[in-house]
Amino acid sequence: MIDKRNNYCVIMSGGVGSRFWPYSRKNLPKQFLDFFGTGRSLLQQTFDRFNRIIPTENILIVTNELYANLVQQQLPQLNPSQILLEPSRRNTAPCIAWASYHIKAMNPEANIVVAPSDHLILKEDEFLTAISRGLEFVGQSDKLLTLGIKPNRPETGYGYIQIAAKEKENVYKVKTFTEKPELELAKVFLASGEFYWNSGLFMWNVNSIIKAFEKYLPDIVRNLSSDIYGTKEETTFINEHFPACTNVSIDFGVMEKADNVYVSLGDFGWSDLGTWGSLYDLSNKDANGNVSLKCHTQLYDSKNNIIVLPSGKLAVVSGLEGYLVAESDNVLLICKKDEESAIRKYVNDAQLKLGDEFI
Repeated sequence: MIDKRNNYCVIMSGGVGSRFWPYSRKNLPKQFLDFFGTGRSLLQQTFDRFNRIIPTENILIVTNELYANLVQQQLPQLNPSQILLEPSRRNTAPCIAWASYHIKAMNPEANIVVAPSDHLILKEDEFLTAISRGLEFVGQSDKLLTLGIKPNRPETGYGYIQIAAKEKENVYKVKTFTEKPELELAKVFLASGEFYWNSGLFMWNVNSIIKAFEKYLPDIVRNLSSDIYGTKEETTFINEHFPACTNVSIDFGVMEKADNVYVSLGDFGWSDLGTWGSLYDLSNKDANGNVSLKCHTQLYDSKNNIIVLPSGKLAVVSGLEGYLVAESDNVLLICKKDEESAIRKYVNDAQLKLGDEFI
């Protein structure tokens, strides 16, 4: 048995959530929002979940420096030293490398679970059991572990993991990673039974992941390897060196290249709350497939829409099918629900033409 005091959690919370515009804004991204009226934001829910099995002092939040105050407001139980503030956005690999060096300076035997801040887990007990077993697994080996979710539909918005030989109960060696496939390929994946959704959630021993960075991303190691972690010079060092890191994801930079990657399989009622479409899928619907969040609605001859307005507002909708209607602050967005990939274009166009006022 590993010492549970060696278990750490890194929650990545620096994204801007542009696919949820206009609800998610640059100054208040989706991870800081309460989508379902629970009284807790996605970040707070993620923290609460992991805090059930990992001590508060062993949980770190990595976010952009723009969101320092938001994190402190939403998680006041954290010491400021537990909030790592990125001076620039460099994707997940540099973020994880910094957190790993930071944790190793505190505990050279640490086992780490790395999680996004915007996922939903409906079966938390089963999920936390899998995390505990995964930390036990990586604490006794140099293997890198990811969490695979049993697919229930040919989803094209997720990455997939193909499994190879079985290592132990519910743990398999990874054969291949595939990024967001076309629909026909996703159907083949689902039918084969060999492919699982890539949750973007990882577990490893701190020494194992640093060794992987040294092998596969030496540029990041050259920029971030130092003996200053845990000292008062750390912030100055990071502000100087972090922006020079390669902009690369941990999936592409390490997981797809390493030969010691394994996957733990499960079905936890998991969802990556990445788009309006995923929110629609998860929400309660009326008899005509309409979703109404936060606001009052009167719907006539309308079906399969998602309508999100500020609390206390009324939307009267007639003759609409398959649309997103979303209002937040000074922006009203009306577009086809299934064309959500265009939302980034709308955001970019608004910024180019009107500046940051509507972003």
